[in-house]
Amino acid sequence: MTKMMSAALFDSYGPPDVLYVGKVPVPTPRPGEVLVRVHAASVNGGEAHARSGRVRLLTGNRFPQRVGLDFAGEVAVTTAGGLREGDMVWGTMPRNPRAFGSVAEYVTVRPRQIALAPSNLTPVEAVSLLAGGTTALTALRDKARLKAGERLLVRGASGGVGSVAVQYGKAFGARVTGLARPRNLDFVREMGADEALDHTTIPLAALGAFDVILDAAGTRHRELRGLLAPGGRMVAIAFDTAHIARSLGYIAASAVHGTGRVRFFSGNPFHDMYAELTQYVESGTLRPVVDTVHPLSAVAEAHRALEAGGVRGKHVIQIV
Repeated sequence: MTKMMSAALFDSYGPPDVLYVGKVPVPTPRPGEVLVRVHAASVNGGEAHARSGRVRLLTGNRFPQRVGLDFAGEVAVTTAGGLREGDMVWGTMPRNPRAFGSVAEYVTVRPRQIALAPSNLTPVEAVSLLAGGTTALTALRDKARLKAGERLLVRGASGGVGSVAVQYGKAFGARVTGLARPRNLDFVREMGADEALDHTTIPLAALGAFDVILDAAGTRHRELRGLLAPGGRMVAIAFDTAHIARSLGYIAASAVHGTGRVRFFSGNPFHDMYAELTQYVESGTLRPVVDTVHPLSAVAEAHRALEAGGVRGKHVIQIV
């Protein structure tokens, strides 16, 4: 008899209410794969876009579909070397919207998609750092090459990526300015920002010049690019879903016209970066950024809360 498990599903594109908890078969690990019992997963913007149908050219029209990009849990079965049953791990599903599915009791992954989780955090705390931590590290260190003493602007500084970017910025020795909603300004300062400013009232032109800009909001790229100092670098980790072609077109054009190229990337981290992130957490460089913990049964509510905006870190879904 096939063993079944609970998982978050949806049978049509739409608002968060299309999500429900249903039964699907427990996946069987193939040779070289690991079966992980999921303890917690976080809610990410990419999943919300996929669920809403905004990227249906990638996700197609086969249902039911699933949600969940990252996870923290324990190894249940392994057919790969280097891991043992009971090991606490964290990782992500393949960065393909059709491969979402970590909001479930079990997932199968390849060893390169996971690493041992930080020993000083619970699964709920750990998963709040995973997707944002790898994205922010790639953006600031690898794409922008942020240096000590430079001015860093983080737009969307209270969110899952932005809140970690603020912490990295301080760890790398930058002077950090964060833009966020009024109620989240104290939170952004707690993350280490030298300045936390209300993005709803302050004109972008009044902010001055920055060596590095990380945009986690996905809009107003032209205005933000105008804030770059000579030699400045801007990294966009989101784009305007209401005007996808225009947004991506501007990013592409910036690579060949004028100075201050806007870099855009969709990260696909593997084992080495997860292991590096574990070291940052265990050394105290990064702290958890949990907004709210939701049970699996409230997956729709978790998506609704993310889309309402004003999030402080991550909405986390606790499976176990």
